[in-house]
Amino acid sequence: MINKDQIQALSGEIFEQVVGYRQHLHANPELSFHEFETSAYIKKQLTEWGIPYTEMANTGVVGLISGELPSDQVIALRADMDALPILEANEKPYTSKNTGVMHACGHDVHSSSLLGTAYILNSLKADFGGTVKLIFQPAEELLPGGASIMIKEGVLEDPTPQAIVGQHVMPLIETGKVGFRPGIYMASTDELYVTVHGKGGHGAQPHQNIDPVLIASHIIIALQQIVSRNADPRLPSVLSFGKVQANGATNIIPNEVKIEGTFRTLNEEWRKEAKRLMKKMAEGIAESMGGSCDFRIMDGYPFLINEPVLTDNARAFAEDYLGKENVIDLDIWMAAEDFAYYSQVTNACFYRLGTGNAAKGTTYSVHTPNFDVDEDALRTSTGLMAYIALKQLGN
Repeated sequence: MINKDQIQALSGEIFEQVVGYRQHLHANPELSFHEFETSAYIKKQLTEWGIPYTEMANTGVVGLISGELPSDQVIALRADMDALPILEANEKPYTSKNTGVMHACGHDVHSSSLLGTAYILNSLKADFGGTVKLIFQPAEELLPGGASIMIKEGVLEDPTPQAIVGQHVMPLIETGKVGFRPGIYMASTDELYVTVHGKGGHGAQPHQNIDPVLIASHIIIALQQIVSRNADPRLPSVLSFGKVQANGATNIIPNEVKIEGTFRTLNEEWRKEAKRLMKKMAEGIAESMGGSCDFRIMDGYPFLINEPVLTDNARAFAEDYLGKENVIDLDIWMAAEDFAYYSQVTNACFYRLGTGNAAKGTTYSVHTPNFDVDEDALRTSTGLMAYIALKQLGN
């Protein structure tokens, strides 16, 4: 029977290498669906350890570690690989060399951690039963999401895992701690692209124009009542518009206004109904004011649900590995994740890895130019995921 001391020892043994993996990936970020060098780097490490792999979704890598003891159990572990179009503001030896592209969401941590976990599991394969599928996934940050593509290409088949586990950095949680939440955890997300058409002209002659700026203003304000007056108040919903583009001037009313936003919620039926109501309301307002409206919705990721039994088990394993004081409860998080696709088709557990350390300046939010992590978290991330996987396989 494998014990946590063995895993912790191996985690310490591989720690400096994992830090090196993370710093290399951080310095060489690649955008969604373009993770070619990242993929090659991961394949090189797996090859060195004799871990077989296949390629999926163009840049995705799926490794397989089979324990040598008898068992037909299979578990999948997932890490994402892509970076964001953000100009990094940090000044570190490993700061991004790719100007305007940055690992601002911790995917470098996820991939390097899974490599460390692979090393641990591969070192112990003579002592456990079952199969571990290592999923290095592209394009979490860009629709339609790498997870949806990998699922279509059969990542959850041959062999079929009974469960999938993923982790994600969280700067709001102290390094050394992790967080879990069973049940619904993260929101669905849809992108809204609205074009309001009117009739432009001189700002001094509004009576001769159909003002799309005024129409757009009414639409933005009115759509908020979809959330405040149509949604069940017990159901979290978020509607936010982050971009309004008119391209007029102080004395020029433009012909059209473009609006972009996002809608998020935690119920698929309400999600569908809300989008129908928003489109109907926007088009109606524009028509009533003499204009017209093109309301385009790009469907995004579904909501993420952590299977309760799997998640409760993973939390118990984490308490055993880290101590109860280092395992916390998570609240609902209205951000979105394409790991949700896995959670819709198989038992899934998505937990948070603490990377925050005020003394080291690693408390900046994800998706910001100053985001960074306390690399001591890599001691936790590699060993804990290996421990959860082996325990879930029954070892």
